[in-house]
Amino acid sequence: MGLNIVVCTISDTRSIETDTSGGYLATSLQAAGHTLIERRILPDDKSLLVQTFKDWGNQSNVDVILCTGGTGITARDITPEAVSEVVEKSLPGFGELFRWLSYQTIGTSTVQSRACAGVFSGTLIFALPGSTGACKDAWKGILLQQLDITHKPCNFAMLIHRLDGAKRHVPITE
Repeated sequence: MGLNIVVCTISDTRSIETDTSGGYLATSLQAAGHTLIERRILPDDKSLLVQTFKDWGNQSNVDVILCTGGTGITARDITPEAVSEVVEKSLPGFGELFRWLSYQTIGTSTVQSRACAGVFSGTLIFALPGSTGACKDAWKGILLQQLDITHKPCNFAMLIHRLDGAKRHVPITE
């Protein structure tokens, strides 16, 4: 079961040509059998990010939003704040596991990452750091398996239709 995924790079300096992180995510998700609905680069503007996340969340054809960039600690890094404004349920285990995986690659520098995830309007959103290495760690170490319906014992893909049945016109059953 392929999912419909948006890739969003949050950066004031990158273009499609220089966005290796977004490019990696777009290529990887398609190689895994998912559909790239849109790839966009947005500036570090909290209100724009919040509105864009809400717009994507209200689209019935968007299952997942993968963000890269803006998860650090500088004044311009506002992605986690934008994500927290829209999420209805946070997924703290994602950020915890990401930092554990990242520690194996970059050591204690991982404490500067504020990678996070959550659910809103029946859509999963993941905010990853802007480095291509971090995106590879998140994709290979977490997302590839969790977005795969065949991954056992459980995965996000098997829950998509139960996150917001009204959005996808699928009745939620227990």
